[in-house]
Amino acid sequence: MLKNISPLISPDLMQLLMQMGHGDEIVLADGNFPADANAQRLVRADGLPLLPLLEAVLQLFPLDTFVDEVAFVMQPVGAPAAEPPIWTGFRHLLEEAEGRAIALVPLDREDFYHRSRLAFGIVATSEVALYGNLILKKGVVTL
Repeated sequence: MLKNISPLISPDLMQLLMQMGHGDEIVLADGNFPADANAQRLVRADGLPLLPLLEAVLQLFPLDTFVDEVAFVMQPVGAPAAEPPIWTGFRHLLEEAEGRAIALVPLDREDFYHRSRLAFGIVATSEVALYGNLILKKGVVTL
């Protein structure tokens, strides 16, 4: 254990976050997401819901400020206009952490899967909310 590090951040997740560079992407995936089949690097976060883990990650993880699109979600199949309730939580935590409006960019299912295969890593949670998947683009830390 370390001071000021959430116990939700496992050693494996900390290593993944530390290894990522500017522009790399990470997938925070729900329990239904085919994480093992898509991950270049996989971190298990079994038993954890996504929103508390996202909040802990955002204490350490800067979002990219060099591009407009930094947060991607999977568009619901068959109802592209529908917004899953968990997206409200995503938006709130992202904006709170960054101090600016963060748009959630919807991708269709196949595009989301393709982008996840290119991501630096995938964190597999036990989130039960449907469409509880989020891709984040890492930024830089400025002092």
